Amino acid sequence: MSDTTHDGRVAMSIPPSADEGLSPAQLAEKYGLTVSGARPGLFAYVRQLWGRRHFIMAFSRAKLTAQYSQAKLGQLWQVATPLLNALVYYLIFGLILGTQKGMGQDVFIPFLVTGIFVFTFTQSSVMAGVRSISGNLGLVRALHFPRASLPISFSLQQLQQLLYSMIVLVAIAVAFGNYPTLSWLLVIPALALQFCFNTGLAMVMARLGSKTPDLAQLMPFVMRTWMYASGVMFSIRLMLQDKPQWIANVLQYNPAAIYMDLVRFALIDGYGAENLPAHVWVVATAWALAVGALGFVYFWKAEERYGRG
Repeated sequence: MSDTTHDGRVAMSIPPSADEGLSPAQLAEKYGLTVSGARPGLFAYVRQLWGRRHFIMAFSRAKLTAQYSQAKLGQLWQVATPLLNALVYYLIFGLILGTQKGMGQDVFIPFLVTGIFVFTFTQSSVMAGVRSISGNLGLVRALHFPRASLPISFSLQQLQQLLYSMIVLVAIAVAFGNYPTLSWLLVIPALALQFCFNTGLAMVMARLGSKTPDLAQLMPFVMRTWMYASGVMFSIRLMLQDKPQWIANVLQYNPAAIYMDLVRFALIDGYGAENLPAHVWVVATAWALAVGALGFVYFWKAEERYGRG
């Protein structure tokens, strides 16, 4: 189409576009455009994670291998570290403070070592989760992948480390007269539930730590307080038998104590069901499902913001 101007020149007129008047959102919808780095739907996100399962496993194994690569004893520190912690706690709490009252040496030492190993699983998962995003910003900014892969990988790394430690734990249990029985199989569901709980908690901490790096400096104090309140070095039931019952209930039903006591009950012959709170498996499952699911959703809600500065 053309028109003639007053000076005789020809002016071309452009016909109106079919997109004229459409908003940016309508244009994007019309041409199938999406925001770069937008958060996918929850179920789509789960499918993306499943598609990255090989990366998650490989990343966790690589981190585990590299963890002690500069030390001369190498991977032996995976077992030596919690064992040395157990020795220190035994000297202080067992011999000096006498927290083993009501338990013989053949029960207290496996009790203590089990508590150290199992609590360290949760402690290490939380600490690794805090740094999983903030400590891997180069990877987060360079590659496109579901960010939940990182805290899940770190939780898997801690699970693999615990499995190495379980070899030593089993040896200690046998050395003090606790021989394999069918009850030892209860360790498998107990650790599976704890892994689900740890992963959910690691994802919560990963989101918080991504915006507040100083949280990594605070968490050791929080974890130490949690450890002392969870009966790692003493039996909550025996130590608090002269205190109001609600105090013992609060401490016994906290998830760290729940998972430690389940593993102790499975492995130690002298640690009977009277040491467990009521409905312990129901509570352990509820903690695992609630924290695992809520932690995952909480982390997913901020998916598009990780690594954005």
